[in-house]
Amino acid sequence: MRGTMQSIFRRYLRLIQLLSIPAFALLYLVLAAYWHVPRIMALVYLLMSLLCFAVYAWDKSAARSGRRRTRERTLLLLGLLCGWPGAVLAQQMLRHKTAKTSFQITFWATVVLNVAGFVGLTIWR
Repeated sequence: MRGTMQSIFRRYLRLIQLLSIPAFALLYLVLAAYWHVPRIMALVYLLMSLLCFAVYAWDKSAARSGRRRTRERTLLLLGLLCGWPGAVLAQQMLRHKTAKTSFQITFWATVVLNVAGFVGLTIWR
């Protein structure tokens, strides 16, 4: 049963990854049109995404060369703190952290938390 759930998860993971950033961009634009979204938020997401991508790249390099790795909780925390779009891109472009199902489930939970927090703070400010 466990293998079946993992295969179902992996089947839809690629689609989720491909649609997540454009869907968030559309959500951001809709919220900005109807509620006041501080302009700094776009900059925060951009800078945190760049940082998150760089940390994933560093970790991938460390994994290949046998150096000390970045903790998974650090990668997850960076994603939670608005860096998840960069993490999604890094996972796809670098093929890093895509095989470990438990990491992916936790990662997408942090994405949901981040987006829910963003929506909540925007609407109920």
